Amino acid sequence: MNGAAGPVLLSAVVVVHDEEAQLADCLGRLGFADELVVVLDRCHDRSHEIAQEFTDRLIAGAWEREGPRRHAGIDACRGTWIVEIDADERVGPELAAEIRAVAAASTASWHLIPVDNYIGARLVRWGWGGSFGKSAYAGLYRKGAKQWGRERVHPRLTLSGRQGATLTARLEHHVDRDISEMLQRLDRYTTLHAQDLRESGDIGSYRRNLRRIASRFWKCYVGRRGYREGPYGLMIALCAALYPILSYLKARLETE
Repeated sequence: MNGAAGPVLLSAVVVVHDEEAQLADCLGRLGFADELVVVLDRCHDRSHEIAQEFTDRLIAGAWEREGPRRHAGIDACRGTWIVEIDADERVGPELAAEIRAVAAASTASWHLIPVDNYIGARLVRWGWGGSFGKSAYAGLYRKGAKQWGRERVHPRLTLSGRQGATLTARLEHHVDRDISEMLQRLDRYTTLHAQDLRESGDIGSYRRNLRRIASRFWKCYVGRRGYREGPYGLMIALCAALYPILSYLKARLETE
């Protein structure tokens, strides 16, 4: 088991919901950390049993929102530094070594980790953004330097202290199995965002969200060079462009 005796330099934290199909592959790459914390959110499959094979630092419960769920794991970490990994992400040997070296030497408070996103077996590097993918994230940070908001989807992040250099090795992220799963994710994300909009009391305007279709498509397809990915880049740009207007329409026309 990946435990910790004495001072802990680096904790890895993983949040899980019914991930038995891929959890062992994820956790098996995190042995470079001094401590592994796994948060099990309403798991009804073998996720708990699988996680036990890698660590005894398990937190089981039920959380409606992403921020509190992640902070349940973050608060349990004993390390000076924390690396946050999701079950569909893989840390290769080069990235593991770099994370370890940065945690041992950095005087900054947080660092971005670049991401390679996969749709099925296809690496899709260009065009991500607009609340529909990440090309990098603040995944390595000193404990206390990162705070998650309370939104249901894409919670706001508050980062304190000085940003350090972006890491060079890349995280492997298996974001969608195919186009159908990408569209299912768009439906799920916009439903959750619509709930956040209604709760905020300001769902925005029809005209503004219509305009955002063009601006967000341009940002992903042209500004972030999604055109380099051919049809995959087009799909990402379309999903990113539709995200605001679909969220708005659900907030306006549907009920909880």
